[in-house]
Amino acid sequence: MLKNMLMAAALGVLVVGTGCHRNTRDSAENDAERAVDKTKDAAEEAGDKIEDTAEEAGDKIEDATDD
Repeated sequence: MLKNMLMAAALGVLVVGTGCHRNTRDSAENDAERAVDKTKDAAEEAGDKIEDTAEEAGDKIEDATDD
């Protein structure tokens, strides 16, 4: 009887451990995907700002050379 209870307890620990590992792995994958998305968004914003700055500089150059 004691042997069966110990085997059941050991099996329960293994099942819980496997479930936790899977949840941890899934969580890490989700975190990585969110980080990639944030990086892409930041890069796009930076690109837009650079483009706007270049256009403004071009406009200023045009204005300065028109006079």
